Amino acid sequence: MSSELLDALVILEKEKGISKDVLLDAIEAALISAYKRNFNQAQNVRVDVNLERGTMLVFARKDVVDEVFDPRLEISVEQARLINPNYVVGDVLEIEVTPKDFGRIAAQTAKQVVTQRVREAERGVIYTEFIDREEDIMTGIVQRQDARFIYVNLGKIEALLPAAEQMPNETYKPHDRIKVFITKVEKTTKGPQIFVSRTHPGLLKRLFELEVPEIYDGTVEIKSVAREAGDRSKISVHTDNSDLDPVGSCVGPKGQRVQAIVNELKGEKIDIVKWSKDPIEFVANALSPSQVEEVIVNEEEKATTVIVPDNQLSLAIGKRGQNARLAAKLTGWKIDIKSHSDAEKLGIIGSGNRLITDDDGYAPEFE
Repeated sequence: MSSELLDALVILEKEKGISKDVLLDAIEAALISAYKRNFNQAQNVRVDVNLERGTMLVFARKDVVDEVFDPRLEISVEQARLINPNYVVGDVLEIEVTPKDFGRIAAQTAKQVVTQRVREAERGVIYTEFIDREEDIMTGIVQRQDARFIYVNLGKIEALLPAAEQMPNETYKPHDRIKVFITKVEKTTKGPQIFVSRTHPGLLKRLFELEVPEIYDGTVEIKSVAREAGDRSKISVHTDNSDLDPVGSCVGPKGQRVQAIVNELKGEKIDIVKWSKDPIEFVANALSPSQVEEVIVNEEEKATTVIVPDNQLSLAIGKRGQNARLAAKLTGWKIDIKSHSDAEKLGIIGSGNRLITDDDGYAPEFE
C-alpha cells in the first residue's frame, strides 16, 4: 500500500503542484485522529509513515515522571529505565502501539486525505486563475437557471449571473454562448464563487477593447462609460495622436466595429463621443445628437447650464430624460438643459462662455 501511496504522492506533486511533504504531514495528522477515534484512545500519539519500508506505525508518547498521575500520558522513571537505563525525568518515551487492524483504517484515511487535499488544491488553482481575471471578459455557456441566478459554464467552474445583472432585453436559454464581465471572485468553504454581469459598464469597455485594435493597443483610450444596460450607452474616447480620429476608429469601416458590439448586446444603442478636458466642449459632445448653443459652467458646484435650440430641447433631454442622464454620468458634471427661449427670458444667454458648434465629436447612435 505504501509503495502505491508513494507513487500517488509523486504524481500529485508533478500534476497538481501539491508538495509530497505537505501531504505526508496531513496524512499523519489524519491517522492520529483515526487511531483515537477507532480505538477509543486518548493518549498522546505519533504516527510514523515510512514509505521506503512500507510501514505505518503508531507510537504512544509518554512523559517520564517521578510520580504517575495519568498512565495514558505518563510513565514512571523506574519503568522507563527498564526499557532504556538512560531515561531521566522530563524525557519523552515512545512505545509502539500499532493495532493489528490499523492497516485497513490507515489506507482508507490516507485516501480520504489525499482526495480532500487534491480537491483543495484544484479549488486553489481555480481561485488563483479567476482572481486575476476580475474585471475581465469571458465567454461562457448558459447551463441552467433558477429564481436567483443563471449558471454560466466558464470551463473550469460555473459562474453566477444574478438576476440584477441580467439585461432586461435578453432571454437566456441553455447552451447559449454569452460574453460576461467578471465582477467578483470569492473564496468560500465550498470553493471559489465567481459572480458575473451583463449590465456592468465594464462589459462595454472590454467589448470595445476586443473589437477596436486602437483601443487594445492603447492608441485610443476610453475615458468614461455611462450605461443603461439593454437600452442605451455612451462612451467617451480620446487619443494623443492628432492624425487619428478616435470616434471613427471605434465606429470602424461602415460601422462594422460598433455594430458587432451592438449585436452582442442585443440591440443596445451606443453613442460614441469625443472626450475633452474642457468641460464646455465635453458636455456639448456628450449631449449629442442634440445641437448645443452654449454651455455655462459653475466650477464650484461642478454644474453646467446648457442652452439648446428650441426645436432640440426634447432631443437633448431624451426619452424619460435618458440622454441628459447619460451625459451627466459620462462627464461627471451636473447638467441643466434650457431651451433658447427660456434662456432669453431668464437673461442667461451670452454670459461669456464660447459658442459650441456641431463638429466631428460625436458618432450617431448605432442600433
